[in-house]
Amino acid sequence: MSAPFRGQVVIVTGASGGIGEQLALQLAAQGARLALAARRAEELERVARSCVAAGGEALVVATDVGDAASCRALVERTFDKYGRLDMLVNNAGLGMWAKVTEVADLSIFERVMRVNYLGAVYCTVAALPHLTASRGRILCISSLAGRTGVPLRSGYAASKHAMAGFFDSLRIELRGSGVSVTLVDPGFVGTGAQGRNLGASGAPLGHVPIDLQAAMAPDVCARAAIAAAAARRRELVMTLRGKIGLWLKLVAPAFIDGMAAKATARGK
Repeated sequence: MSAPFRGQVVIVTGASGGIGEQLALQLAAQGARLALAARRAEELERVARSCVAAGGEALVVATDVGDAASCRALVERTFDKYGRLDMLVNNAGLGMWAKVTEVADLSIFERVMRVNYLGAVYCTVAALPHLTASRGRILCISSLAGRTGVPLRSGYAASKHAMAGFFDSLRIELRGSGVSVTLVDPGFVGTGAQGRNLGASGAPLGHVPIDLQAAMAPDVCARAAIAAAAARRRELVMTLRGKIGLWLKLVAPAFIDGMAAKATARGK
């Protein structure tokens, strides 16, 4: 089996569950040397044990990606442990499901932006000197919501649009450096991360308002993302509906607005 990341040092943010956990496990199975980052250290320890059992190495670094100093410390600890860095996976994310007119606490927008956008920026800026030295990779788990508006997800979509704008710009700046930037745009993914989705009050929603049976499985999403990073692809839009939708947005944007509203209402 091909293992392009064997022996490579990879930071995975948001590694305590969902897509991040699957990314870590699949990279570990290739023999990668991992730094696992999230706020929940006990969950990271669980994932780390599974990564070691799968054939990789794993360093646990409790990290708040919304804090620039914490992101710098993550990169420094990784480099101190392994002596290099080959890939940064910006996966940490916070969801939001609420109508704008029902949002009771406007700070929710800042919280989502700090995790989803600034967290990726902080980690990337800290990692770039090491990635430039290794001619490495940056893999960003974004969303179709980063390419088109989605009702009830205004704060989340805004953060993913910001992420796309930053990394599309960074990719151009890095031309000739050997560092690749890959943006991955899944649709609904069945992570089950209820506590990572905020409602109108700013408190955890307590559930994910999507059809989990119809959603993409986290391991499928992770496998496709890793393959895209290995190939140094520019972007991966994961669903056929997403690919068609992005094309239609150019010629029939109002139709796409309707598609987004229906998909949200159905939860799939």
